[in-house]
This record gives sequence, structure tokens and C-alpha cells, in this order.
Amino acid sequence: MKRSALFIAFTACLACASLPLAGQDATPPETKAPAPQTRAPMPKPTNLQILPKDISTEDLMKLMRGYSQALGVHCNFCHEVDQQTHRPNFAADTKPEKGSARTMIAMTQEINAKFMSQIHDPDATPADKSVTCATCHRGNSMPAQFVPKPDEHEHPAGSMPMQKPQ
Repeated sequence: MKRSALFIAFTACLACASLPLAGQDATPPETKAPAPQTRAPMPKPTNLQILPKDISTEDLMKLMRGYSQALGVHCNFCHEVDQQTHRPNFAADTKPEKGSARTMIAMTQEINAKFMSQIHDPDATPADKSVTCATCHRGNSMPAQFVPKPDEHEHPAGSMPMQKPQ
């Protein structure tokens, strides 16, 4: 009797101890994968005055990101934000910065077409022969004024500053 009670108690303990292991091979219950977040497609660009009217949305966004990085600003620097939707109104011309941006884009296009295209340096890469917003702005909304360091440049022979006699 003692032996059978001991055997039952041992079997019960063994069964209870192995319960956590029993569920390891079971297939997990099916869970629904979260639906992928999709952005609403960008509207077709409108009110383009300087940039090509047939530019693709993807190319326009790439260009705008480049401007944003070159000036260290975000979209709302040039584009008005709609108070109801809290999204930029890209077509609106209400901010003066957008007008300045158009002027600067036209300026760089003209510099590149008229002047930089005349550089015939065989060692210059295409990037060396073009001007961009970053050429002057270098990540700042307003370009820093260039002030040369004193006495850093060499003087051509014969134009050395006069030295005081000793």
C-alpha cells in the first residue's frame, strides 16, 4: 500500500513538473499581423513656377529634401502650414521665403547654365562645375558672411608689404 501511494505521488509530481514542457511543441495561436501603414499618395505638384511643370512627385520630393538639408530647415520654412490639417500647403504663395527660394533657384540655374558650363577643367567633376544652395548656405538658412583670416594668403613676388627698417 505504501509502495503504491508513493508511486502515485511520484507520478503526480512528475506529471505536474512536465506540464510547462508539454506546450512547447504546440503551434502558437494565430495572431493577426498589424496592417502595414500606408501614406496617402502625394498630390500632383501644382503652382510650379521655376521648376519643370512635368517633374515627378518623387523627383520633386528628392529636390525639396536637398533644399531642406542645404539650408538646415524644414518644409514649413517656405511653405505655409494649414491650421486645420496641420500639413504644409505646398501650392500657397503666402510666405515671403517661398518667393526668395524661387529667386535663389533661378539664380543657381542661371549661374550653372551661363557660367559654370564654361569651365573646361579636365580634372573637375560635374559636381565641381555646379553651384547648389549648399555652396553658400552650408546648412544655414542665411549664408554666413565670409571674412578672410588676416595674413593667411601669400603675396605674389614683388608685392610683399614693406617691412620697417631695423
